[in-house]
Amino acid sequence: MAVVRRFLLAVVLAGMGIGALSTAAFSAFPERPIRFILSHPPGGSADVIARLMQPKLEKILGQPIIIENRAGAGGVIAMDALSKSKPDGYTIGLGASGGLATAIALGDPVSYDPLKAFDPVACVSGQPFMLAVPGNSPIKTLRDVIDLEKRGNSKLTIGHGGAIMHLTAALFNHATGLKIPLVTYKGTGPVVTDLLGAHIPLGIIDIPSAEAALASGQVRALAISSSGRFEGLPDVPTFQEAGLKDFEAVGFLGVVAPAGLPPDVLATLNKAFSTVLRDPEILARFKSFGSRPMMTDSKEFGAYIASEIKKWTTVVNAANLRQK
Repeated sequence: MAVVRRFLLAVVLAGMGIGALSTAAFSAFPERPIRFILSHPPGGSADVIARLMQPKLEKILGQPIIIENRAGAGGVIAMDALSKSKPDGYTIGLGASGGLATAIALGDPVSYDPLKAFDPVACVSGQPFMLAVPGNSPIKTLRDVIDLEKRGNSKLTIGHGGAIMHLTAALFNHATGLKIPLVTYKGTGPVVTDLLGAHIPLGIIDIPSAEAALASGQVRALAISSSGRFEGLPDVPTFQEAGLKDFEAVGFLGVVAPAGLPPDVLATLNKAFSTVLRDPEILARFKSFGSRPMMTDSKEFGAYIASEIKKWTTVVNAANLRQK
């Protein structure tokens, strides 16, 4: 019946000489629930962030937001599904560094081009990483690490969990000209555990995984990988402050949609997320996760994805990490 009424209304308007006011004018987006594909499993920080935004987005858009977790392959599975969806705004995705940048840089088998397959909506958050040592380590600064390794026979290694943290460690080697061996763990938790037990000398970790260990002093952060200091750890210098010019490594989360969205739909989605990312409650929760909102301009986000692919490709090639 709704379709019939809309058709009759269009006929009447056309008969009145105002056919330019087509039925599209009466089809304001959104008119039905929006599917929100996540590239992370339930319970993780990305899932928590999405579900934190969900009720606020529903209030702004006036429609249910249906969250669908499609974890696996470092985010590639979710982004692949999204790339094959209809570009009408009713299917969007929360992608991350893995599926939108590092998988491309590493040469992983990916069926889509992130720069062509998606319309960027907004970059939701960025989470920096830290180079850390056991609390009783004689290493006090980033310069100590560099000097110790350059003297030779340091027996240093860097533990890490996950592709983006692996690349952050590789970026450190690349920026310093060092070749400290990298040790892969199944997640950041085990890295923190081995730092607590002084089983490894160095680790690349994130803030949520190490919050208690940092607070107790059992693990110490030498430097943080964001461009500016993190509010929750004001005494930890950035890699840039410690002498590594332009060093920045951030695991980002961003909303993208299948390429070809109508401009008004993209604008509506961008406005909704931009509004949510200014909400004081959201900002406070992000801070508790060791994250911070990034950019809400869609074109700026698109340029950022391109720059991340370029940066990590350089690191991967220098470290010979590319998949054969």
